[in-house]
Amino acid sequence: MNYQSNRIDQIPPYLFAEINKKKAALIQSGIDVIDLGIGDPDLPTPTHIVGKLVEEMQEPKNFKYPSFVGCAEFRQAVADFYSRQYGVNIDPETEVLALIGSKEGIAHLIPTLIDPGDYVLIPDPSYPVYRMATLLANGQYFNMPLLKENNFEPDFSLIPNEVIKQAKLMFLNYPGNPTAATVDINFFEHAVSFGQQHNIPIAHDSAYNMVTFSGYKAPSILQVNGAKEIAVEFGSLSKTYNMTGWRIGYVVGNKEIIKALSILKSNTDSGQFTPIQKAAAFALNSDQTCLTKHNQIYEERMVAMLDALGSIGIKADPPKGSFFIWAPVPSGFTSTEFVTQVLEQTGVILTPGNAFGPSGEGYFRLSLSVPNERLFEAVNRIKQKLQIVVN
Repeated sequence: MNYQSNRIDQIPPYLFAEINKKKAALIQSGIDVIDLGIGDPDLPTPTHIVGKLVEEMQEPKNFKYPSFVGCAEFRQAVADFYSRQYGVNIDPETEVLALIGSKEGIAHLIPTLIDPGDYVLIPDPSYPVYRMATLLANGQYFNMPLLKENNFEPDFSLIPNEVIKQAKLMFLNYPGNPTAATVDINFFEHAVSFGQQHNIPIAHDSAYNMVTFSGYKAPSILQVNGAKEIAVEFGSLSKTYNMTGWRIGYVVGNKEIIKALSILKSNTDSGQFTPIQKAAAFALNSDQTCLTKHNQIYEERMVAMLDALGSIGIKADPPKGSFFIWAPVPSGFTSTEFVTQVLEQTGVILTPGNAFGPSGEGYFRLSLSVPNERLFEAVNRIKQKLQIVVN
């Protein structure tokens, strides 16, 4: 008997859960697998942040139920970060909400703002949670194609009027996952203008804002005049400080949206563990030289991998943000066919672009978040074993 609801039945298996199953099966069969499919930093959380967590774990009062909106230290640290990094003033009392990781906040935002049948405007390709959470809320989504010739930016003029009228939320994500695309403030100005014109709230997923290269500094959508009237921005410490398993993030911006989200969250979770919040506040306020070191490591890996791809005829643009490479598959292959060929020939796991949406077909995503020796081993395997396959 099927005990699942109809909404669960329509959800495909989570992409990365399936990748992990395939990886486990290959390892069990004796294959030395190098997983470049999932963006989970291999670099450790900086020791000063871990030390702060240990310190806060010694305080008995931190073991009580946390505040639903987040502890005061964390919310103030987020506000201070926005002031330093972007020159944006944030009220820590009304314009910041602590999250159990930005994924949780994104998934909860959708039922906060839409009713069944409403549309959510979603970049295509994009982080799968945008689509899945929309389906779980009995909503509809409209894919906004992200094309290379348009800098992987959505063309709002292509959204049908009947969809715009029913749209209650739009997601954006820069630096992008999976495309690694970056934008300047002019794009956000255009997006805010569109949202204001049609009264469509904007949620900008800024998880990779601090993972940048070549002097690029990722802007915040909240730097746009009037953005707080229509937009919120999700941030995460996961990629910035290698804290994925800690599950700590935040949302900032429009206070009405944040208040509504806090109501949903207060009825579905009990907030993040206070010592984690206080350690996260310490991370935001303390010495940031670790970020420069981490980004240098990612850039070194990126250069090596782009060289390896080039050696088999795959030309990919060097990203200015995120730790992903978004590359076209060779002529004659679908995305799935190519990554399957790579896995069978080299034991290296890549992610097919169509897993992130139909416009991802013809591409694959590669993550640089593995130790150097494993990344360079993958580089050698690609150079040596895929030459015949691709050429």
